[in-house]
Formats: sequence, C-alpha cells, structure tokens
Amino acid sequence: MRVLIFGATGMVGQGVLRECLRDDSVEAVLVVGRTPTGQTHPKLAEITHPDLYDLTAVADRLTGFDACLFCLGVSSAGMSEAAYTRVTYDLTLAVAATLAETSPGMRFLYVSGAGTDSTGRGRSMWARVKGRTENALLAMPFDTYLCRPGFIQPMHGIVSKTGLYRAGYALTRPLYPLLRRLLPGAVTTTEKVGRAMVRVARDGARERILGNRELNAIAA
Repeated sequence: MRVLIFGATGMVGQGVLRECLRDDSVEAVLVVGRTPTGQTHPKLAEITHPDLYDLTAVADRLTGFDACLFCLGVSSAGMSEAAYTRVTYDLTLAVAATLAETSPGMRFLYVSGAGTDSTGRGRSMWARVKGRTENALLAMPFDTYLCRPGFIQPMHGIVSKTGLYRAGYALTRPLYPLLRRLLPGAVTTTEKVGRAMVRVARDGARERILGNRELNAIAA
C-alpha cells in the first residue's frame, strides 16, 4: 500500500506517520506539507510545498497512491468563521480536488473531530465548518472515511504544536489510565488513531464515521 499523508507534523499526523512506517503493509509513504518532518526512513519521501491550496507544481508526484491520510488542521480558537473555513474547508477540498485527478481510486481518511455537525448549520462554528467539509468529501470520487477522535493522549514523545493543548495533555497524562477505564469510548491515543487509520486505509471499514470507540476497536 502506498500512502499520502498531509499534516504529518501535527500531533495526530505524527502518530499516523509513526504507524505507517511501522506497518509492513505500507510500502511507501509520501508526506506533503509546508515544513519537513525532520525524519528519515527507507519508506519515507517528502514534498515541502509552501502553497497547499495549489498543488499543480507537484501533481505529477501524487499519482498511484492507495490512500490519503489527511491530518491537517488548526484550532478554531480566536478565528473568524471565514478564516477557519479558509484553512479547513477550502484547503481540504483544494487538496481533494487535485487527488481526485491524480489518484481517483484511493481511500481518503479525513481527521475531523468529536462533535462535528453533519448538518453544517449548528451553533458551534468549528463543528459547522467541519461538517460541511465532511459532506463535501463524501461527494468526492473516493472511498471516504471520517475520523472523529475526541480526547487523544499523545504517546512516544509526540507533542501538540498548540501550547494550550500541550499544557492540558501534561496535566491529564496521570489521569489517562483512569479515564480509559471509566470512559473507554471517549479516550484514545495517538498510537491507536494511527494504527486504526492505517488499517482502514488498507481494509476499509463498515462505518463511514469513526469516533474514539470505533477507532479503538479497529486498532485492537
């Protein structure tokens, strides 16, 4: 299986990349992003491209892939709906439109979030935008899966790029074993999310929307 990853320097993306490199069913990984990952591996290649809204210049390198694991995203904190739409809906669909031409038969896994609003009309701004993005991806010529993790505990030295999130994860780390027992469907880890996404990319899944409970079951 040949895999594309967008957003490999983020917290979820780091976990996804780690599991791709560890999985024998993945023969090649191409990471596309604005900044390099800083990693080296025999299976890993990277494209550093400053404008992900326009992939025309690198489109010839995006052919023949079996799956795209799209982990790119930002926090909506302090952003207007227009700005958040630009970096969430517009960017995701720009990438998807290119891949629909270069690798139309691929599986496309989109990292969304727990609480996403599929109607696209709810009160929560980020949930509306994510919902509209999900719906647009489902209309693309891909085998699309929507990953909606909730609480994710980073593992193996992985850290969030967002300072507030880093502080929160540091505070909750000692509580993770308790949370896992009390709320098994509400918590997961970067390792489990990454492992589950690799398996769905390879084998598909019965559900199109995968929350923590589904991701944990697939990872197990």
